[in-house]
Amino acid sequence: MSTWKDKKSLVIYFSRADENYAVGYIDKGNTEYIAEFVRDLTNADLFKAEPLVPYNKQYNICIQEAKQRVGNAPIKNKLDNISEYEVIYIMTPVYWGTYAPELETAIKDLDFTGKTIRIVTTHEGSGLANVPNDIKKVCKGANVLDDSIAIRGADCKNARSKIEKWI
Repeated sequence: MSTWKDKKSLVIYFSRADENYAVGYIDKGNTEYIAEFVRDLTNADLFKAEPLVPYNKQYNICIQEAKQRVGNAPIKNKLDNISEYEVIYIMTPVYWGTYAPELETAIKDLDFTGKTIRIVTTHEGSGLANVPNDIKKVCKGANVLDDSIAIRGADCKNARSKIEKWI
């Protein structure tokens, strides 16, 4: 029987270190832990949507900067082609009820026709928010599964077993 581990997979994610809401200063972003767990469990490739201009290290300033980038968040590198992948894992912290602006930049021009998408959000109380619905709007032609999961940012470092069960 085929499993998710047998599929050619890609993780597209946004993650931010420095000062984070409810967890203080961190060396690695919460979502990056989850992306690495999925990579380790599925042998997926990773693509991190990194801001062209880094955010301020202080959380409240970063939030103001991110609000200004909605709809126009340049990233360092761009994915051009995802045709070799069967499964795309999309991972993001929840920003104002949806995905991070850089994640939208990373996915908005890709051809998701025939791809299976699985979603993970990291949050401190928002759960999945509108992320699955917003991903469906952008990723036309994809099969966005209804098995999305939300993990509290403070729990991400220790969420490997939760991800393993989900996979």
